[in-house]
Amino acid sequence: MKFTISREKFLQPLQLVSGAVERRHTLPILSNVLIKVSEGALWLTGTDLEVELIASTQLEGDFEEGEITVPAKKLFDIIRGIADGTSITFTLDTSKALIRAGRGRYTLSTLSAGDYPNLEDWEGEVEFEVSSSDIKRLINSTHFSMAQQDVRYYLNGMSLETEENIIRTVATDGHRLALCRLEYGAASLPARQVIIPRKGVLEISRLIGDEDKSIKVQIGANHIRLFSADFIFTSKLVDGRFPDYRRVLPRDGDKNITASKAVLKDAFTRAAILSNEKFRGVRLNLSNGELKITANNPEQEEAEEIVDVNYSGDDLEIGFNVAYLIDVLNALTTEEVQLTLSDSNSSALIQNAGDDSALYVIMPMRL
Repeated sequence: MKFTISREKFLQPLQLVSGAVERRHTLPILSNVLIKVSEGALWLTGTDLEVELIASTQLEGDFEEGEITVPAKKLFDIIRGIADGTSITFTLDTSKALIRAGRGRYTLSTLSAGDYPNLEDWEGEVEFEVSSSDIKRLINSTHFSMAQQDVRYYLNGMSLETEENIIRTVATDGHRLALCRLEYGAASLPARQVIIPRKGVLEISRLIGDEDKSIKVQIGANHIRLFSADFIFTSKLVDGRFPDYRRVLPRDGDKNITASKAVLKDAFTRAAILSNEKFRGVRLNLSNGELKITANNPEQEEAEEIVDVNYSGDDLEIGFNVAYLIDVLNALTTEEVQLTLSDSNSSALIQNAGDDSALYVIMPMRL
């Protein structure tokens, strides 16, 4: 096995697959990256048995086909440290990998490619193609509401749902819920709901750059796979049933507030400084044309912010976790936002003004 490649062409796919490699694992081979030369291309694979990431790049010049695994972090650190524009030669010498770059020479240990685990082959049951910007919007609009290490393991991920001409993502940690909907006009999709694990969701978000490209999504019985021009990403699915989010969407809110997103976010951010560090609660007092935000902490410190809002109706006092409110405002995309409330014991519904493709539900706090 042998190939010659520029530092830039080697670093880009190596950087992509490194995110899937498990650094602390009982199986030493899972700390390695699989390097394969086949049909004039260099293929790199990283996996931790939950997610698998494959990236490739075309080779120019002489090469010899073959495959081997080498320590991923060491290889990445070596290639990253080499100067731009340097030509790199990679050769396999018995049980060692030899890397030559300029006047540098590096020898890495190897493990057999035959022992490298592959996620088993499977058939796609649902397939669709969307732009990477749409995938990014579906994920970025909801992923922050996923639970972290919840005993209800099905909450430690994001629900992806297809239904006729709708693709929907939903995430909840039991205290808040985020939902984003994408209209899909290319074809009618079968009804299917799966749960992508937290690591898979964050990995997809990392992989998708700002450049708008077409991505094919394939959903199987136990896996989801994304095909892009730059990578092939596979993740196992969470074996569980996602809660019926439709039951928690508030439907009887009679207090509609419209306000500037930037003004609200700044006010909440300032008030949060003096909120209780553990519970993060803020009190909202709503009256005609005005929203008063107050926060205090065990040190008897207090913050008060008054914000002009578009509202006319009965007064209301309600408490929320301020961090949840700021997360939602960061995810919204319009200059004006809409809040819908009913009473001090009911959840708030927050969305972009005039656009219900992304909805956010936050449960109130007792203060």
